[in-house]
Amino acid sequence: MIKNIKTKWVILSVLLTISTVSNAQIDTTFIRVKMNYPEFLSLVNKNNLGYAAEKFNVNIAEANIEASKVFPDPELAIGASDNGQRRMQMGYGFSTEITWTLELGGKRKARINVAKSTNELTKALLEDYFRNLRADATLEYLTSLKQKEIFKVQLNSYTILKNIAVADSIRFKLGSIAEIDARQSKLEAHTMLNDVYQSEADWKTALLELATLTGNQKADTLYSPIGDLTNFDRLFNLNELIISAKNNRTDLLAALKNKNVSQDVLKLTKANRMLDLGVNMGVESTSVVTNVVAPTPSTNAVSAGISIPLKFSNRNKGELKAAEYTVQQAEILYQQTELQIQTEVRKAWLNYLTTQKQVRQFNTGLLADAQRLLDGKIYSYKRGETSLLEVLNAQRTYNETQLNYYETLYNYAAALVELEKTAGIWDINF
Repeated sequence: MIKNIKTKWVILSVLLTISTVSNAQIDTTFIRVKMNYPEFLSLVNKNNLGYAAEKFNVNIAEANIEASKVFPDPELAIGASDNGQRRMQMGYGFSTEITWTLELGGKRKARINVAKSTNELTKALLEDYFRNLRADATLEYLTSLKQKEIFKVQLNSYTILKNIAVADSIRFKLGSIAEIDARQSKLEAHTMLNDVYQSEADWKTALLELATLTGNQKADTLYSPIGDLTNFDRLFNLNELIISAKNNRTDLLAALKNKNVSQDVLKLTKANRMLDLGVNMGVESTSVVTNVVAPTPSTNAVSAGISIPLKFSNRNKGELKAAEYTVQQAEILYQQTELQIQTEVRKAWLNYLTTQKQVRQFNTGLLADAQRLLDGKIYSYKRGETSLLEVLNAQRTYNETQLNYYETLYNYAAALVELEKTAGIWDINF
């Protein structure tokens, strides 16, 4: 009898230590290509479609500089007249005139300056676009690493519960436990399997986001990132971060360039109010008049002159006032951006310090305690000294601790990304 009991416990111990994952296989529909973080950022820089589209704004701005350099086109007018050549023998005539507008007040120079300052603004906006793109792409990369770890945690938990369910099924057949306990362990394993499926789907979704960011259009290939979520410890001085942000933030630079654009637009508006001269030259020819009453020889007349517009429209100063208000608005927006940057840096710094403390809390032994608790409950359950409910509670505690750990690691890394983005620095590499 004693020998049979020992044999039963040996069988149960073996079953509980075997990793059985036959019902939770990883889907291999997609080909996964391993990729580290520098390679990922390089692909984002080269192949991201949104960034590629934004680059065209610089090309457009540069083309507008060339367009602003043109002079007003001359106008050529050609005319003909028939004074009754056939009926009254009065002859006919031809006229040719060319006119050209001579711009005064530095209009052309003002247009070129507006185009150049707009080009500088466009370049600053492109740099700011990439600053945000780089940070967003890094967060997606970190998300994919986090989701992979969560999937591994869920899969490991399912493996443990699956082994317990298999063992309980045998123990029930041997009469060691009640049927309700065997059913409960089986139900817990199936419930955990659903969590495994969901975490796997979340992981794949994160990989699809990486494919979008890198411009990967291969439907059957996904990039699988590699990296460590625990290498994000930094030491920062708040005042130095604020100074760095003021010196390096591309959105603040864009706000400064916007001030320059508004000032150049004001100068162009003032230049447009200056008078322009119209210069014209013409030649008029008439044929011989053979009328017996008033015969006239053929003539060629040359004319030249200028035209001066009467700028009554200058009495309306609406456009000038609008340009002046735009300059004032740009100045206030610059100050607002500067203030907003200081606030963002302070908030990001505080958030980083908070998540740093949370990560250190896990490093004090929280994970090890949860692991020891679970191992102890499973060991006691094998020996029949504890209930299934206690094992399940220990399993849930361990699961929650592991998931909270990886979530906190992600938040810590994300806080660093946000802090460096707001401070206008970037040394992230993992």
